[in-house]
Amino acid sequence: MQTIFIKNGEVKKKPVALLEFSFDHQLIEMVREIPNAKWQPELKAWAIPYSETLINELLPIFKGKAWLDYTAFKKVKLKPEFVPLPDLSGEMSVEINKFSDWMRNLRYSESTIKNYSQGIGLFFRFMQNKNPELITNEDLELFNKDYIINRKYSASFQSGVINAVKLFFSNQLKRKLEPELIKRPKQPKILPHVLSKEEVKLILQAHQNIKHRAMLSLIYACGLRRGELLNLKITDIDSKRQMLHVHQGKGAKDRVVPINGKILEILREYYRYEKPSEYLFEGQVLGQPYSEKSLENVMNQAVKKAGLNKKPTLHWLRHSYATHLHEAGTDLRLIQELLGHSSSKTTEIYTYVSTKSLQNVKSPFDDL
Repeated sequence: MQTIFIKNGEVKKKPVALLEFSFDHQLIEMVREIPNAKWQPELKAWAIPYSETLINELLPIFKGKAWLDYTAFKKVKLKPEFVPLPDLSGEMSVEINKFSDWMRNLRYSESTIKNYSQGIGLFFRFMQNKNPELITNEDLELFNKDYIINRKYSASFQSGVINAVKLFFSNQLKRKLEPELIKRPKQPKILPHVLSKEEVKLILQAHQNIKHRAMLSLIYACGLRRGELLNLKITDIDSKRQMLHVHQGKGAKDRVVPINGKILEILREYYRYEKPSEYLFEGQVLGQPYSEKSLENVMNQAVKKAGLNKKPTLHWLRHSYATHLHEAGTDLRLIQELLGHSSSKTTEIYTYVSTKSLQNVKSPFDDL
């Protein structure tokens, strides 16, 4: 039998157990079945999140299949942020699934349903699956202090979890928690990241693959969100009127944005080559939309090929679209419509990063 060598390691600053062994297809398949086991190519080992009981859990899995050499595996004292939370109980999983169905019936977006369900699940795991009827505001304050703040999560993450908990409990009977008394954290005023037109051009021209170039180009050309791009269907393009129909964007709003001849030519070339059947951009399965993760990889690869020192995300292209429109003299009210913003205050943030007015400011230093 093969020997699997187990030793301590660290992945993304978190303690793990590293499993090393010679290539063996059967052992690899067994390791893949272990929850959260991931292959780490740079370490040439399989990594499993550390726990004090890990060896006792692995012994029966590999009994009769491989020897385990864990002489190099030592117990470590976990920092509070690395102590694993318990799994959700069956009862709580059922309640959260019911809540997800309730949100789905009210036409919440799938991303909101996912984020809210995960946030509520995280809260109840921290509370050791405490009966919802016994949850109080003090419990949420404890979760906020000992979990969110202690682990240095962002204010937006904190606000999202609080929104999820408030909505969940506002639809529960016999509750001790009073959602109306829960205050959201102050949101930091962070300016949007903007790329120069030269940087955008480098990113959009980085890929030789026409499909990848078309996706990134369309996001910038029309100021689309990631989900809006992936949900586009072939019929959403009105080439005669040069209009793009965006259905059920953020806030379940439809809108129409102009699409010029230059980007239409790129899309026509892409269509002749790929021939999608329903969605404008489809994955490996015909008729199914391209995945979010794959689109993020397309962007990351383009940035790497462009040789930029920054690490732009897909949303930077949307921010850049809005800022470049403002710098070109487009009215803010029109930009608000093009972006699908409900409030003009959301759009006004682009005035703070636009160089339209700043370039005319004369520094007093020049007069010295």
